[in-house]
Amino acid sequence: QAQVVESGGGSVQGGGSLKLSCTASGNLAGITVFGWWRLGPGKEREGVAAFYTVTGSKYYADSVKGRFTISRDTAKNTVYLEMNRLNSEDTAMYICAIGRAWGLGKMNYREYTYWGQGTQVTVSS
Repeated sequence: QAQVVESGGGSVQGGGSLKLSCTASGNLAGITVFGWWRLGPGKEREGVAAFYTVTGSKYYADSVKGRFTISRDTAKNTVYLEMNRLNSEDTAMYICAIGRAWGLGKMNYREYTYWGQGTQVTVSS
């Protein structure tokens, strides 16, 4: 079993920035991806960014490309999501998940085994 805990959410004005953290613990054998998902009001779950630990490659959804950056601190089993130039469309519950995936195309929620509780991000215009 593994556990995932997020932190760093909050409220920010449009154009502002936030940095989210996701720390995994427990049995992480076989885990090859840390991913950030979000669930906005009235929207479907969206895979925002992912870090593939074997290759070091990263994935970004088109909606956040150029504004969000995912990074990893290997020693801490922590992944960060730095979010810049936030707008109201970014308002959502941000959820970190870990699993086994290889970065072939769009994020697939079926490849994620352990999910955190989420951290709320609210962007006011």
